[in-house]
Amino acid sequence: MATGLLTGLSLIVVIGAQNAFVLRQGLRREHVGAVVAVCTASDVVLIAAGVAGLGALVGAAPVVLTAVRWGGATFLVVMAVASLRRARRAEHLDPAESGPASLSAVLTTTLALTWLNPHVYLDTVMLLGGIAVQHEPRWWFAAGAAVGSAAWFSALGFGARVLRPLFARPAAWRVLDVLVAAVMLAVAASLLLRA
Repeated sequence: MATGLLTGLSLIVVIGAQNAFVLRQGLRREHVGAVVAVCTASDVVLIAAGVAGLGALVGAAPVVLTAVRWGGATFLVVMAVASLRRARRAEHLDPAESGPASLSAVLTTTLALTWLNPHVYLDTVMLLGGIAVQHEPRWWFAAGAAVGSAAWFSALGFGARVLRPLFARPAAWRVLDVLVAAVMLAVAASLLLRA
């Protein structure tokens, strides 16, 4: 279980669109519980699918991998552009200043950032699933990875309040959004170079 926990954390603790969104919602103190629940539940489903063998099945179909790579690269470029646009606007943290987002809009964004993210399939389903089958019992490994996911999203979403003073300045948001965009563009390039 400990190996699954550490492996899961090593794959999820990365600056990306989903984590940046969870952090943003935590800093805004807006629908944090719902965002954390959706991200955690989605990871549990994806981890279980990978451990059950979906990763091996997808790995055996090269056309699926190619589609995931190209679709993933496109998704990442679109998200990077959105992040750069946010950096130019430097949106405020306080929903009262920038307008609160509806729960349905936040959940839709959370689901899109989770299920349309290519790394979910490459890392969580294929890589984590491939590592899990090397550990017995593999479902204990999966449970550890799921606990790691729940711990990470909870810490990121609910712990964001500690960073709130830092992100009260628009410049901090600009830096974060530019870093997120740079990471997403680098990952998109790496996906295309593998194709």
